[in-house]
Amino acid sequence: MMSPRARQLLRHCLATLAVASFISVFAGAAAHAQQASSPAWAEVGRILGTPETPTGGYHRYNLPRRDLTVRIGDVTLAAALALGGWAGFDGPPDDATVMGDLVVTTTEMQPVLGELARQHIPVTAVHNHLAGESPAIFYVHIHAQGVATDLAARIDHAVALTATPRPVGAAPAGPVTIDTATVFRVLGSQGRAQGNVAQLSFMLVQEPVSMHGHAILPSLSYATPINVQAVSSTRLVATGDFAVLGRQLGSLLTALAAHGITATAVHSHLVDEAPHVYYVHFWADGASADVLSGLRAALDAAR
Repeated sequence: MMSPRARQLLRHCLATLAVASFISVFAGAAAHAQQASSPAWAEVGRILGTPETPTGGYHRYNLPRRDLTVRIGDVTLAAALALGGWAGFDGPPDDATVMGDLVVTTTEMQPVLGELARQHIPVTAVHNHLAGESPAIFYVHIHAQGVATDLAARIDHAVALTATPRPVGAAPAGPVTIDTATVFRVLGSQGRAQGNVAQLSFMLVQEPVSMHGHAILPSLSYATPINVQAVSSTRLVATGDFAVLGRQLGSLLTALAAHGITATAVHSHLVDEAPHVYYVHFWADGASADVLSGLRAALDAAR
């Protein structure tokens, strides 16, 4: 049986541990809040000429190509549908990871790639996301580690060689004209919308992925964005990319083909990742109900 003196010592130890735990949790929360509100992130936005966009788990800076008029057939693509360059930062400002992709034209590609090399910003992929668009556009994916403001300054040198409009202002004001209630209901997730475009994001890779042996943030690295644009009250187009593992790839491609959705590219965005992640870009165009049901079938197949 425990003596009174022993019980007193035990109570003292437990109280000390509780206080230490509280201080640790409070300090951790304070450090997280300090990191999230660090002046460095505002400086990154100033350097890149675009404000930080609220998103889940990382600091995102959008670089939309609103200067481009890109068409596929009779459809003019909204910038929010497929022309959204961006850079996303994870980690503390003094040791951040940046990933993203720059939207470039054929004439901009060589200067941009040359400048990224000079600035020591590694390129992890250069490829198409669409097919049959005019003018042709390409996507340059990047990944680097370092001080956030320094990374932003180096990326800025490359972006400056494009006609990307900066500083980036708010999206043009106007009513939401796409039926978001139907889009979100059929696809089974809430998203956001501007004008005639709805944007959703899914996570189809359910296990951790590392790159060069280090864990990478899922929402930054291998989420599945799906963007839907209303062409008319009865017609939709959609694009995006499904991020999946090898065992999910076959059923996904079969579902897309079965519903008349074109897989425009199957490729990588990362380098030396484990397990390997495949990115399946697509183009859908048709009656609203058909496009949405096809996308839902593809999501279900990938799951």
